[in-house]
Amino acid sequence: MHWQKIKKQVLPVVVLLSLAGCATSSPETAKKAPEPTPAQDASAAGDVLVLSDIKFKSPPPAAALSESDKPLETTPDLANNDSSDIWARLRKGFTMKPLDSPQVDKEIQWFVNNPEYMQRMMDRARLYLYYIADEVEKRGMPMEIALLPAIESAYKPHAYSRARAVGLWQFMPGTGRLYGLKANWWYDGRRDVQASTQAALDYLEKLYNDFDGDWHLALAAYNAGEGKVARMMKYNERKGKSTDYQYLKLKRETQHYVPKLMAMVAIVANPDKYGVKLASIPNEPYFARVETGSQVDLGVVAKLVDMPVDDLHDINPGYTRWATDPNGPHQLLVPADKKDALIAGLNSLPEDERVQWQHHSVKRGETLHQIGRHYGLNVETLRTANNLHSNLLRNGQDLLIPISARPLKPEVIRTAFRASSSRAARGEPVIHRVRRGETLSSIARRYNVMAGQLAKWNLMQMGDVLRLGQKLKIWTGGPPTASIEVSTPNG
Repeated sequence: MHWQKIKKQVLPVVVLLSLAGCATSSPETAKKAPEPTPAQDASAAGDVLVLSDIKFKSPPPAAALSESDKPLETTPDLANNDSSDIWARLRKGFTMKPLDSPQVDKEIQWFVNNPEYMQRMMDRARLYLYYIADEVEKRGMPMEIALLPAIESAYKPHAYSRARAVGLWQFMPGTGRLYGLKANWWYDGRRDVQASTQAALDYLEKLYNDFDGDWHLALAAYNAGEGKVARMMKYNERKGKSTDYQYLKLKRETQHYVPKLMAMVAIVANPDKYGVKLASIPNEPYFARVETGSQVDLGVVAKLVDMPVDDLHDINPGYTRWATDPNGPHQLLVPADKKDALIAGLNSLPEDERVQWQHHSVKRGETLHQIGRHYGLNVETLRTANNLHSNLLRNGQDLLIPISARPLKPEVIRTAFRASSSRAARGEPVIHRVRRGETLSSIARRYNVMAGQLAKWNLMQMGDVLRLGQKLKIWTGGPPTASIEVSTPNG
């Protein structure tokens, strides 16, 4: 078979099957839970041990394939579907060798018997499927791979398993690091739609190469780890048994993993045959990427493009806080039709208005827990936003309250941003002690003032180096220069 055909047959099936299982359980869950339904086994990518150069073998010509090796066929009407439909595009790229296993039929039946589950999964898939299919096609991989997140996470970008696998592709921490997925307090590349997709395809290509062009084995290794699959293959060799995927002694979850994907592929290939109605998903980009240049508040962006901030977060799940990572990546995904609006909005937005803060003056006896409860924030968020090394507060201390830390999943967006402090109200300057890693620009953003103003107030030049513990005077009085509507704890 041609390399591209082989890749396109296996991948889509794996994705859809993964969505059915990995988002709802983990390998540990599967062992402890009662007998699960065919689509409920969890899966997570095993840790990668070694990276190797990818060299694909040339598969045999199609004419030489046995009947069981030929790709799935679609009915004539489906094969000629309008290319504006993403499902038609996927079908044209299905090239994986079918799996000769009765488990595939059982998995198909489970999907058919759970139409509501299928509908919810496809509703989520509409956000990501075009991008994933596009990247799979660029690499010449089987289009089945585009369905693998269906099996891994049911296309849930925030999916998290007990085994600590995360995101659409369910990356484990070690595997994520090995494939360059950055993770810190602000950002987790395993959740990033674009970054995790590239990493997953890199990993799958490596596995395909490691297992001599056998997609079934490569997919099993993605689920269980290549070391486990390789050991079971050697065991079968010693026993004189076949080393094909379906004959390996693997854990139950991995035994069902490839059949789940192949079941999803079969349904997408011929939904009429199984009485399944696939959700209409256009064959066009859902989102576009915008380079922001520096840190930006998700709440501010949501306001600029007039969309709920939780919808924005659904296509930017890599950002785990209320704003993008101050150290990058400096980019955001927005619905394609809102790209121009965001670019125009950011170009006209002053630098000091990109991240919104509210000030809180600590009253006698107040604790971080009480303040956090008042603003709808956890203690860790308050400590991080204010560079605090303990929970101790002093009377009159000024705290920065990140406005958009609350509404990543808001129900109501309505209260205008207001910045105030007791000292500012009296026309007195706030005294700020410079902390490790701070710059004039970062301090200015925290107090909602211009960096140039901050420098002039303290008789400094913009390029001057700050000293640890240096005291700066900051006048924060006057009306705020920008506003953003957010939900309030009592509203």
